[in-house]
Amino acid sequence: MEFNSSEFLMETIVPDGELIISRTDLKGVITYANKTFAQISGYSMEELIGQPHSIVRHPDMPSAVYEDMWQKLREGEKWNGFIKNMRKDTGYYWVYAQISGVYRENKLKEFKSIRTPVVNKDKIKYQKLYDQIRADNNERIRTVYYSD
Repeated sequence: MEFNSSEFLMETIVPDGELIISRTDLKGVITYANKTFAQISGYSMEELIGQPHSIVRHPDMPSAVYEDMWQKLREGEKWNGFIKNMRKDTGYYWVYAQISGVYRENKLKEFKSIRTPVVNKDKIKYQKLYDQIRADNNERIRTVYYSD
C-alpha cells in the first residue's frame, strides 16, 4: 500500500455513543462488520467481510499487543485494550477494544469485538507507551510524535 503522508496523519474520531462491532472466525477473518465499522474504517462492508481483521492494523501498533491478545483469547480469556487502527485512506482512528470468544455447545466458534471511542489523554498515553514498546522490541519507530 502506498502511503500519502498527509492522510496518514489524519485522525477520524469515533463519535461518542457509537460502537464498532465485528466478528471473526478463529483465524481472525472478518465474518461480520456493522455499518459503523465500515464508516469509520473507510472500507465498504463488502471490502471488510472475508478479510483478515489485520486489514485495519496500524503500523504504530507493537506486535506484543497482538501477541498478548491472541494468547489470552486462545486461553479462553477476554481481552481489552487500546488500539490504533488504520483506515483504508491511511488515516487512523483509536478505539478501546473488548474482544471475547463466542461459544456454541461449549465449543469456541468465533470471536466478537466491541470497540468504543477513546479520549484524547488516553490516545496520547498509549501512543507514547506503544512507541516505547516498539523501541524496546527493536520494531520500527515512528518519526511523528504527539505532544501534551
